[in-house]
Amino acid sequence: MIADFRGFQNKGLEIESYDSIPVLNVTSFPLEVQKNMVVKRAVDVLFSILVIVGIFSWLFPLIAIAVAIDSRGPIFFKQVRTGKSTNNFWCWKFRTMYSNKNADTKQASINDKRITRVGSFLRKTSLDELPQFFNVLIGNMSVVGPRPHMLHHTKEYSKKVERFMARHFVKPGITGLAQAKGYRGETPDVSFMKNRVKFDRFYIENWSLFLDLKIILLTIITLIKGDENAY
Repeated sequence: MIADFRGFQNKGLEIESYDSIPVLNVTSFPLEVQKNMVVKRAVDVLFSILVIVGIFSWLFPLIAIAVAIDSRGPIFFKQVRTGKSTNNFWCWKFRTMYSNKNADTKQASINDKRITRVGSFLRKTSLDELPQFFNVLIGNMSVVGPRPHMLHHTKEYSKKVERFMARHFVKPGITGLAQAKGYRGETPDVSFMKNRVKFDRFYIENWSLFLDLKIILLTIITLIKGDENAY
């Protein structure tokens, strides 16, 4: 007998039998199914190859030269972030800041003096994220999924936001439902992160290939229009 299950997503409900006892499983989600995992991985590989060959191959030299001329330091910026099942991985980006000791603990903010001139442009256009398609090709990220956080923020928000760690049931993404809905950039308060996690959990519990394609389309539209939350 179930007293009240109105708080659960219908798509997340599944009945299993333990001997003669029916049990309602509320932890299953689409990307636990092998077929769905294969489909999503195939799309990730195809999409990342198209971007790397069709865009990154000719755009990389231009961005690399601009970053090198604008400020001293490496072309790429890498940072350890939290991935699927809380496994850490190196997340790659084009460097958008001057070298600083707070890179692993402090988020970028509006009028952040650490951001270079070229870095500001790369962030507003999200071109700084292009190297992450190699993360997708390797397999530690997906094109669409919850955005990966630096370890410091994973530790911080796991204590402040209920079921925060549930967003790590799937691979992190270059873009996600939360970002497509406007929750990008700095998290000024806990409520902002709670809303982001809410969208992340909805995505995990209701994943479909159509939803992925819709999020990619919304992200492209946002980039074309310009994102006021990017800096």
